[in-house]
Amino acid sequence: MPKELLARLLEGPLIGDGAMGTMLYAKGVYINKSFEELNLTQPELIAEVHRAYVQAGAEVIETNTFGANPVQLARHGLDDETETINRRAAEIACEVVGDAGFVVGAIGPLGIHLEPWGPTGVDEAQAHFERQVRGLLDGGVESFLLETFGDINEAHAAMRAVRALAPDSTLIVQMTVDREGVGLFGTTPETFGRQLDRWGADVIGVNCSVGPSAMLSVVERLREVTAKPLAVQPNAGPPNIVEGRSLYLCTPDYLEKFGRRFVEAGARLVGGCCGTTPDHIRALAKAVKRGRATIASGPSVQSLRSAKEKPAGVDPLPMAERSALGKALAEGRRPVLAELTPPKGCDPSKVLERAAALKAMGVTCINIPDGARATARMSHLALGVLMKQQVGIPPVLHYCCRDRNILGMQADLLGASALGVKDLLIITGDPPILGDYPDATAVFDVDAIGLTNIANRLNHGLDLAGNETGRSTNFTIGVALNPTATEQEREISRYGWKVEAGAEYAVTQPIFDVDALDRFLDKLGEDRIPIIAGIWPLASLRNAEFLNTEVPGVSVADSVLDRMAAAGDKESQRATGVEIAIEMIEAVRDRLQGIQVSIPFGRVAVVKELLDAVQVSS
Repeated sequence: MPKELLARLLEGPLIGDGAMGTMLYAKGVYINKSFEELNLTQPELIAEVHRAYVQAGAEVIETNTFGANPVQLARHGLDDETETINRRAAEIACEVVGDAGFVVGAIGPLGIHLEPWGPTGVDEAQAHFERQVRGLLDGGVESFLLETFGDINEAHAAMRAVRALAPDSTLIVQMTVDREGVGLFGTTPETFGRQLDRWGADVIGVNCSVGPSAMLSVVERLREVTAKPLAVQPNAGPPNIVEGRSLYLCTPDYLEKFGRRFVEAGARLVGGCCGTTPDHIRALAKAVKRGRATIASGPSVQSLRSAKEKPAGVDPLPMAERSALGKALAEGRRPVLAELTPPKGCDPSKVLERAAALKAMGVTCINIPDGARATARMSHLALGVLMKQQVGIPPVLHYCCRDRNILGMQADLLGASALGVKDLLIITGDPPILGDYPDATAVFDVDAIGLTNIANRLNHGLDLAGNETGRSTNFTIGVALNPTATEQEREISRYGWKVEAGAEYAVTQPIFDVDALDRFLDKLGEDRIPIIAGIWPLASLRNAEFLNTEVPGVSVADSVLDRMAAAGDKESQRATGVEIAIEMIEAVRDRLQGIQVSIPFGRVAVVKELLDAVQVSS
């Protein structure tokens, strides 16, 4: 019966198996080979490993399918074999185990980022997992073990796949944690324990990454938030590099000591992960069998929920109360932003002087680019704080996804909020090859959509893992928009995703073609967030040609290039550039909700020319 394993776990703890990869590597299978392909090419080798664990006392055997999803298999050219590999793995395990225990279909992560952190949708991920589930079911599996998940969203996609095809199966879901006892995305055991419980996991646990000591603490924390049976499968300690080889130094005797402690803490499935062998499982089996007589019952689900659950997140302030920019946008006024680029050195004095001059002109905020065109400059956050403190004008923090991983991004945003920086303009960022350090490594853990999701979560008092952080960061969240993008439909789709992720206003690339802007706005429709027009007063024909040719996302209309070419000397070209900028401001006045003026070469006087000519004020 599909729920027979769950019923048995409720009666008392069972012993799981240990590492498959460790055993295969010891038998001469190199790590660059697909271990899952061996189900087809060397089934007797896989059966040999299963048999060794059964003889050591394991009562729950995992199929050799941890990476047998189409995404992972595609790296070996095996994605078309997904169902076949999973079916054969299940058949091998079932043949070995027979009536001596239980076989669970092992499912691991896809190895890619899912939304909101990456381009792969949750539904798409579920479809990948369903192919694996289907093969395992065809091979005779009735229970499933989802393991080593760092992203709870991906774990949910895998759970949905199992429930869609095998709604009555026993479903074990195990996250992986670091030495601090939190998930790889920062999710605490309290958070993922409650969430997996709500989503319908039959057994909740942890495996991989760390050794028994850290795992015991996590099991104890899980016991406080869920009454579901718990599972634990630690590594044989952290790997140590000895003479170029990864060795696990946790002995079977050491793991045996923790086996009893796991059971006393509430674990009902106890096994091993990386580095563990049949000797480790044999030692665990001794401890688990001794501990079966002294099982402590856990608290009831009702008492846990009434005592532990809290409302998820907080509400940010209304936009009008967050910042001067938010107030202007909320009240329908037309803010004026100006863009100042951070210096390449450590002296901010000239930029701060320009900011003071812009403040005197009535500019609402200063937009500070983050590594514009992939060049190395002073920290935009440091400059923004100095500007706020010494000049008294609020910065809009440009933030790109190129240079930091998601943990660094979250740390920066929390720090920015603590320092009083409340306005964001989120972009994906130019690739390093465009800048002065072309060999620099680009991170791009997420794009602008993913980072907007992170900022929006922080606005609700939740970190990227869903843990509560306390009060809201209260950011006013902006994103970039390109009305002349080559792929118009993609740009419109991404705009919609950004809004869905939490964007509250948008700033366009410099506008040089009003007709193209009108066509783009018609496609967006009337129901849209406030849009601020990017305005660039061209300094010369060369400046116009540079923007049109070498700056990603900027398109200068042929008519504008022709006017600049006909202008004559440099001063006439500069004057023509200002004229064109004034025309653009006049043209977008009734279409958009504000302007952002770029300042070529730091010449702030041009901003006064524009504002005096069109009498724009925030």
